[in-house]
Amino acid sequence: MKVRTTERLRVAEEVVARLRGELGEVGVVLPSLRVDPVTATGDTASPLVDLGRCNLDTAARLVAVLEGARR
Repeated sequence: MKVRTTERLRVAEEVVARLRGELGEVGVVLPSLRVDPVTATGDTASPLVDLGRCNLDTAARLVAVLEGARR
């Protein structure tokens, strides 16, 4: 069964919102975080999440969070 484009987009937006929320809980904000519009509306099986660009401070915070989670 092929998942409709609107359903794929809804699921992708939900995942991005959850990711944004979880990152925010640990003090990481990725300003350009979004669903990639080309893959969300195309024929791909799964839309891509565009993590976007961030400054060095945000990247360092993300590294610290990931290192802490690994411990």
